[in-house]
Amino acid sequence: MTCRSRKRSLSMINYCESPGAPEAELISYAEYLIPKLRNRAPSCEKTRRLSDETISDLVQGGLIRSTVPKRLGGSEIGYHTAMLICAAISRGCGSTGLVTANMLGCTLTAALWPEKAQDEIWGKSIDTIITGTLIFPKGKAKKVEGGYILSGRWPFGSGILASSWNIFGAAVEAEHNQGGQELRMFLVPKKDWSTIDTWQTAILRGTGSHDVEVNDKFVPSYRTISVEQQLGDCAPGCKINTGPVYKLPIFSMFFSWIGSVVLGIAQGSVDDFINVTKTRVTDHGAYNLRDFTPIQIKVADARMSVDTARRIYLQNCDEAMGIVQSNRLPTIDERTRWRGEGAFAARLCVNAVDLLFTASGGGGLYDRNPISRAFRDIHGAHAQITQSFDVNATTYGRVLLGMESDNSLL
Repeated sequence: MTCRSRKRSLSMINYCESPGAPEAELISYAEYLIPKLRNRAPSCEKTRRLSDETISDLVQGGLIRSTVPKRLGGSEIGYHTAMLICAAISRGCGSTGLVTANMLGCTLTAALWPEKAQDEIWGKSIDTIITGTLIFPKGKAKKVEGGYILSGRWPFGSGILASSWNIFGAAVEAEHNQGGQELRMFLVPKKDWSTIDTWQTAILRGTGSHDVEVNDKFVPSYRTISVEQQLGDCAPGCKINTGPVYKLPIFSMFFSWIGSVVLGIAQGSVDDFINVTKTRVTDHGAYNLRDFTPIQIKVADARMSVDTARRIYLQNCDEAMGIVQSNRLPTIDERTRWRGEGAFAARLCVNAVDLLFTASGGGGLYDRNPISRAFRDIHGAHAQITQSFDVNATTYGRVLLGMESDNSLL
């Protein structure tokens, strides 16, 4: 593999020319994009989508293929590296970070499908963009000969405008009239869904998270897997993609995808605040803002909160990968703890940005100040259910007390 010298080619799009870029190179490339994405963030927010230039950067830099299986030429990165990549992108632009996290997470998930489905997705290009809308109650599927008929309208289609395939979550009536419903995920090509322009929001505007609609489309059996199959290493794709990352239950690790966005936004906010405050003079008198003790306390609090959150996230990613590398699956105690601690870490990051937004005073209210966008975007990312402390702490608390988990996806 040949990756161009960082000194010679960082101004060029083709940073990594061949598949399977080493993880350190991918992280370095994501960090290189930070100033570019910061400059594009206002336009991204205004147009409510990622620019073609940004999509090209993600593809040409090897980031989209970073979670594609190695057997196909991808990098097959683990959750630790994925978090650092998405956090770096989010330091530049929260909207771009969220879309990137959705794409990388769904690309990894698609590797659990049968080989025939994977051939359809990646047969022509391993840079195929895949997104997901896994809100199961919003979709309905009916079992028919050879597959399913899928219908529904799903909100929060982050990055859907750039996507070629989307993973939809839906409930299926149980076979043989046994009662109850089965939860399944469906891989659907772009031609079989429509996008409805609904993303008029105060937060993460650049994600273009519009509603996505499917009307009575046939999905063959090989393009669907059940939620139950992803709970262990029994998904069809695990027979051909044998790396440890595919053995982890994907919903147990969802804390890391949105968590990386929350972490990156907070990291960027701390960095920006420190750089500005070192030389900022107050509006009401020639005083250096950094000389005020309350400012010193707030910036220290914010930095320590973000650094602590980062350690929690990465420690749990490493623990999860270590467990499957030792040839066992994580217990329900471990899975619910990761979700609970992930939500705890997210809360630390949100509190850090809130502190800095308050410390920015009236200047932080203007759109031209990055802290304004960070304040809005981090609260938008934090609204995702995997980041809710109350929801995830409840689940973990139930398990600690010897009760059943109230989350069927774990």
